[in-house]
Amino acid sequence: MRDDDLFEEGPAGGGEGEPAPDGTPRPQTLLLTFFGGHVLGRDVRVATSSVLDVLRRVGVSEHATRSTLSRMARRGLLHRTRRGRNVYVGLTPRSREILRDGEHRIWRIGAVNAHWDGTWTLLGFSLPESWQRQRHVLRSRLLWAGFGALQGGLWIAPSAVDVRALLDGLEAAEHVKVFRARALPPTNVAELVRDAWDLTAVAARYDRFLARWDGSSPPGVGDDSLARQLLLETEWLQVIRQDPRLPREHLPAGWPAERAQGVFRALHADLDPAARAIAAEVLDTIPEEEPRAAAVTH
Repeated sequence: MRDDDLFEEGPAGGGEGEPAPDGTPRPQTLLLTFFGGHVLGRDVRVATSSVLDVLRRVGVSEHATRSTLSRMARRGLLHRTRRGRNVYVGLTPRSREILRDGEHRIWRIGAVNAHWDGTWTLLGFSLPESWQRQRHVLRSRLLWAGFGALQGGLWIAPSAVDVRALLDGLEAAEHVKVFRARALPPTNVAELVRDAWDLTAVAARYDRFLARWDGSSPPGVGDDSLARQLLLETEWLQVIRQDPRLPREHLPAGWPAERAQGVFRALHADLDPAARAIAAEVLDTIPEEEPRAAAVTH
């Protein structure tokens, strides 16, 4: 999965997938979480009016939702069709890839690498000075995949990374060299980890998540379980997508990731029955396999 499909740089330099300065999830991030939880794997399209209703529950205006849906459609993340007076949106291969990646990170691999075999992936590159855009995209993808900058153009990840998928479509790929390696003396792995990753920043994201959600009054919007679960899952994805999943044995004492993961999963399970009941009531869907109506271009 290519992170530039999710983190499109905006005029102020912020990505669509990154939270706003006040920590509020951006509309596209909320939409992707919604589609991942209620559309992915169901072979359905959902009415735009239903999507507007769901995002209104978490405080996103109709204008912001409509403009974000339009932008996602232009980028090939959604397709839109009209059925009578209603417009329905469905997933594309690109958006399914993004959503499956999020599903994998949440439910399968966990927040901590507890089964590391000691293998590192090393990636080096040297690009012409004029290739600023290519360098930006490559670095963004490396960060997305859990790499940390060791020195100069040398990056390192604490696992076996499918670099072919990571470099797909990049002109810079021909300037990249990749190795699998193990650390040998006199390498100080703990020092290497501290140099390549900002552990303080990663831990702070987990601490902020815990401060918001591990209490007697977690955030949300009244008794609306669908809205609360949408906020919970979106915020959790924002945290774990910025975590390189470093080996447990090389993390500082008291690392908050596993505790935060436990809080997330417990709250998610508690909210899920009521959230799905609300979704079943408010979502207007049609089967994906039905013949496509005329495409909507506005």
